[in-house]
Amino acid sequence: MMTDPIADMLTRIRNAVRVERPHVDMPCSKVKRGVAKVLKREGYIWDWTEIEQQPSNLLRLELKYGPNGERVIRQIRRISKPGRRVYCRAQRLKPILNGLGISIISTSGGVISDREARQKKLGGEVLCELW
Repeated sequence: MMTDPIADMLTRIRNAVRVERPHVDMPCSKVKRGVAKVLKREGYIWDWTEIEQQPSNLLRLELKYGPNGERVIRQIRRISKPGRRVYCRAQRLKPILNGLGISIISTSGGVISDREARQKKLGGEVLCELW
């Protein structure tokens, strides 16, 4: 039984990027779908698709690399964990690496990046940071 599916997703992405895989598959959920949408919107992955399969659907992320094979996702870190939830107001969200990275926030309006959260003035649970 998996206790933290978001951490599992981030670990799968981290491992796939390290060995330069073109895509990575994982079990699908609403929150993971939201994280994938944010990663695509912010330019960290090419695309994502949901693959119909039994007993549960799979989420496939098409990973992005630079023209010479350099990694677009250099580091990805889980912030809020099941044992210690981290919440933040929109005013307290600071840019990661002076705007070179993003935080992914779970808000009442869905899963969004820190830039969108500051723009919409929404706070929420800080899921992860990446750059």
